[in-house]
Amino acid sequence: MIRKKNHNMLHIGEQAPEFRLLDQNSEPISLEQFHGKHVLVYFYPKDDTPGCTKEACALRDAYNDFKALGVTVIGISKDTPESHQQFAKKYELPFILLSDPQKKTISDYHAKGGLFTRRISYLIDGDGKIVKAYPKVDPAAHAGAILQDLMHILKR
Repeated sequence: MIRKKNHNMLHIGEQAPEFRLLDQNSEPISLEQFHGKHVLVYFYPKDDTPGCTKEACALRDAYNDFKALGVTVIGISKDTPESHQQFAKKYELPFILLSDPQKKTISDYHAKGGLFTRRISYLIDGDGKIVKAYPKVDPAAHAGAILQDLMHILKR
């Protein structure tokens, strides 16, 4: 069976596009800041909506496991830093939420959908390369799937 390349996502081994966006505290954050560390970048449609809240809370609940593995978690949507701050506070989200109102990073990572941002995630290694892509995300089970993959990727 020949596998067709999915052109709607970045691929394993590709360099992750650089970004510089404001977080929930209006502080600029770039991918370059995390050089040498693994990063999970997850894209989601909108703060405080059912699926996005389920996904964020599942990542929150697994956050200590990500931290123990040395993985930084970053969520990105087109929502404002103020919206992200309210969302993070309401659900006690301990990770970075970035605002991409122009959808440049969302587009660079192939997460731009029709009206809404696609729910897609990438694991990026310390050299800035994609090591795993998640084009179809189940909000409730996503965190567990990523942790399982990280155990294999990091060989722990």
